Amino acid sequence: MVDALAKQAAIAQLVDTTGLPHPLFLSPDGPNGALIRSGGRELVNFSSYNYLELAQHPRVIAAANAAAEKYGTSASATRIVTGEIPLYAELEQRLAEIYHAGGALVTSSGFLTNAAVIGFLLAEGDVAVCDSLAHASLVAGTQLAGCRRVTFRHNDPDALEALLRSSRHRFDRALVIVEGHYSMDGDLGSIVEIAAVARKYDCAVLVDEAHALGVLGPHGMGSREHFDLVGDLVDIWAGSLSKAMGSTGGFIAGDADLVRAIKFAAPGMALYTAGPSPSNVAAVLAGLDVIAAEPDRLARLWSNARVFSGALKERGMDLAESQATPIVPVIVPGEIRAGYAAVAMLQRGFNAGAILAPVVPAGTERLRFFLTSEHTREQLLATVENLAEVLGIVEHLPDWSLDSGNVVPPGNPADRL
Repeated sequence: MVDALAKQAAIAQLVDTTGLPHPLFLSPDGPNGALIRSGGRELVNFSSYNYLELAQHPRVIAAANAAAEKYGTSASATRIVTGEIPLYAELEQRLAEIYHAGGALVTSSGFLTNAAVIGFLLAEGDVAVCDSLAHASLVAGTQLAGCRRVTFRHNDPDALEALLRSSRHRFDRALVIVEGHYSMDGDLGSIVEIAAVARKYDCAVLVDEAHALGVLGPHGMGSREHFDLVGDLVDIWAGSLSKAMGSTGGFIAGDADLVRAIKFAAPGMALYTAGPSPSNVAAVLAGLDVIAAEPDRLARLWSNARVFSGALKERGMDLAESQATPIVPVIVPGEIRAGYAAVAMLQRGFNAGAILAPVVPAGTERLRFFLTSEHTREQLLATVENLAEVLGIVEHLPDWSLDSGNVVPPGNPADRL
């Protein structure tokens, strides 16, 4: 707690001394899309994972309102008693079809879904074998399970095989955990190659689809569609409904018996927790209909990704392992440099979050840009031009840490903006 508060105080000191706007906890006055109003200013926004802008689509809003009128604003019970509203089964059937799975289960939280399902499936004596860039929710699941957690080099099947060859025999059950679309680097998971290694060593496979569903695949149906995979190549598809789906909650899809067991016995999934609100579930169902009816949204999203990534590369910026997807990192090494770049861009009217260590390894701090289907080409190119100017200033800043006590360089660098 003390460390967290000290770091926030250092950020506040930097903001107060330079006169730059505070980049954290921005409060949009309306929907969180490509363009927002916050603090009386209009901002081009790259900190929303509302990829297809379904969260403000009239059809999605109407469906959410209708569900609230019919079922109320809450399920008002755990699903195992009287909280099993019909909308759940409808959405679960559609998710099972998307992932060619025997069953699916929707939940109230994407983060807690990952944590709860891993916590239920693994225990002491088991091992979770995680990609080194696996999301914090997946790591939390291994902590809940009390199992051993080991990591392998990001997206590297050979590293996974070397690890399993030397250690698989020491554990009972093993679960290999990867993501379909990595939220920090914007690259895609090597699911086929990694699953093949996992099967060779008798490991189950979990793929986190949080940033894949609604984004990847010809019709936006996620990693399974994108890579044209057979559904049972992966044992558990887990994901979020709060990203491209424009709602809130999580889900899993997989073998029917596995999903049924999780539904009846896994704490935090359908047991000991209220189900997702009727409005949230109805919003996802309507969002899936919109994706099918308006394929141009997905096309615009990927066109924007190509335009933006291409323009950044032309200016010589470091995009790490990004594969020109709608998640675009721009590496700005150093906490002060990355943080300063974020607030300087915010001052110019562009909102992109700074991702600092330890969320990413020290030296790979970055600005992270989430693109949506509704960003315009003009907005994207203006962002690139302003970012190039800001990074030209940032490269002259001292390489200080927020923990060093020296958080403001001599003079006021804001005067150079």
